[in-house]
Order: sequence, then structure tokens, then C-alpha cells
Amino acid sequence: MQISKFQALGRAAAPLPARRVLIVTDAWTPQVNGVVRTLEMTGRELSAMGHSVRFATPENETTLPLPTYPEIRLALYPRRGLVQELDRYAPDAVHIATEGTMGLAARRLCMEKGWPFTTAFHTRFPEYVHARFSFIPESAVFAALRAFHAPARATMVSTPTLKRELEHNGFSHVKLWPRGVDVERFKPAGKDGLERMGLNLPSPIFLYVGRIAVEKNVEAFVSLDLPGTKIVVGEGPQRAELQARYPNVRFLGSRTGDELVRLYDAADVFVFPSRTDTFGLVLLEALACGVPIAAFPVAGPIDAVTDPRAGILDDDLRAACLKALTLSPRAARAYALRHSWRASAECFLENLAPRH
Repeated sequence: MQISKFQALGRAAAPLPARRVLIVTDAWTPQVNGVVRTLEMTGRELSAMGHSVRFATPENETTLPLPTYPEIRLALYPRRGLVQELDRYAPDAVHIATEGTMGLAARRLCMEKGWPFTTAFHTRFPEYVHARFSFIPESAVFAALRAFHAPARATMVSTPTLKRELEHNGFSHVKLWPRGVDVERFKPAGKDGLERMGLNLPSPIFLYVGRIAVEKNVEAFVSLDLPGTKIVVGEGPQRAELQARYPNVRFLGSRTGDELVRLYDAADVFVFPSRTDTFGLVLLEALACGVPIAAFPVAGPIDAVTDPRAGILDDDLRAACLKALTLSPRAARAYALRHSWRASAECFLENLAPRH
């Protein structure tokens, strides 16, 4: 989907008062991740509710790649564009979604203008940074993030577990903003997705979807001794290494749209090996396609998969995978139906800090 740097998502009839909401984010298309999907779906739902939503993103800015994440590009001089947008759009509420250069510039401008704003904590940067640069303690990263979010009227998080963790680390005004799933797009449609893609693979199918990076702990999945076939969908800095070391695993690269839905639908178990995610939207996407979950009992999965009929959480990931094979696809789908993007967007709206 092609979206300009400041895209209005439109208006629709809805009870007043309608709001003009500006969402500032360093994460945007062509990135494919949970943050981008969350923001896109939130914008669409707010628009359908009658609110006007615009995104301020690094698109059309001069950018540099983020170290170790080259697909994430940070804007070098975003202030000028943000000044123009704030003056022209005059938003009723400003939400700063990320802590990158766009977020830093928007935070500073809001503080200069005396405008209230909200923020979100989407990514476990303390663990991510420490995993790549072990000499940087997690406490130092937490201190920097705490300073970034401190002036916000609310810092939104996806789960109660993360809320408690941030409050334990000195964050204030932490509010819940649960995630959702598009159950009309992600739904069971038969198990012939692999055949339609020209893949004839032994079953059962164990699937992982996400970045292939050290903090995602993908090796904990691909190294398992499991029957059938292990499939990894996604890109990342660890792909070449893991693909060379585990030739029996099918690495299919990045897949989106109908292809991604077919891959979910073809799977018998969705495996989520990460120990550092704040939530994991892919969990709900898999469940909506009727695919049970196998994961570790850690923050993220324990909040996303709260019904034992929908997934198995076990410190023994292989045991979780094998037990998940016995779960009902219908129960997985039923669980996902309880999580809508409309409810998520309504919660986001309630958490905002309007200027008037």
C-alpha cells in the first residue's frame, strides 16, 4: 500500500465530537512488522468511526539506516516537516508512536508549544540493545526510555504484563491499549495453501512468521527435532546463518497479503520462540486462521494466549509444539474472534490527550 508522508485516512459520519489525530512514527511502510500493522489498523478504524487521522512518517525525508536494522530508516532532519504539519493540520491530539528521530522531534515541538501528547511502548529496546551490544546494560536503556516517555500524558502498552513491568521500572501514566486482528482477512480457507504455492511438503507443518534476528530467538525453533516440516517466513540479519546451518528448514523469505494468509492456513502449529516481544500480532493472526500456538510462557504469549484451548505455553518448546498438534483449530479461531481492531481503536481514542 502506497501512503504519502502525511496521509489523511478520511472521514465518515459518526457521533461528535470528531477529532483530528496526528500519529508520529519512525516505523512505516515498506517495513512489515507489528508496529506498522497496529498503526495502520488503528488509523483505519478511527477513520471509520468519523475521526480524521494523519501519519507523520520518515517517507520523503533524508534518512539513514538504523544500525543492525538497515530496513528501518531514521529521518535526519524531520523538524521542519513536522512544524509545517502541526501548523497546517492543527491536530486535536498528538500521539508519538516510536522513540526514533521522528518521535524525538515531535516530542520536543509539543513541549515547546505546551501541547499534551501521548506515547506508546511497542518494542523491548532494553533487551534488543543488550542482545546486540552486551556492554550496554538494560538499566541504561530503560533510563533513556523513561526520560523520553516521562512528559507524556499517557504511555500506551499492549498487555497488563508490560504495564506492570514498566511501572516497576519507574514509568508513570501507563495505560493499556490492547491489540486486535482482522478476522475477515485472516480466516480458515482450506489447507491447500502450500500446494497452490507449488510446495509439496511433509506434514505436520510448523510455522514461524517474523524477523529472523537474534532477539527473536528463531534458532530455538529451527533447531527442534520435530516431525513434518518447519517453515520460516520473514527476513532479517540471521537468515543467511540459520539457513546455512539448518538446511532441513524451509526459509521462504518475506510474504504478505494472500500468500501470508495461505501460509498461516496451511500450518498445523504456529511456533513463537521469542522471549522478548511485547505482544506478537502474528499470534492473533495465526489463531484467526485456526492455527494453535506453541510458545514459551513469557511476556507476550502469556497475555496474547490466555486460553489453553488456543495454545500451549511451555518452557520445553518441543513439547509445546507436539501438544499443540492435539488442539482444535475451531477453538483457536473462536479465541481470535474475541479480539477486534475496533475495540483496540476505541481504547486508543480514550487514552489520547486532547488539546481542548
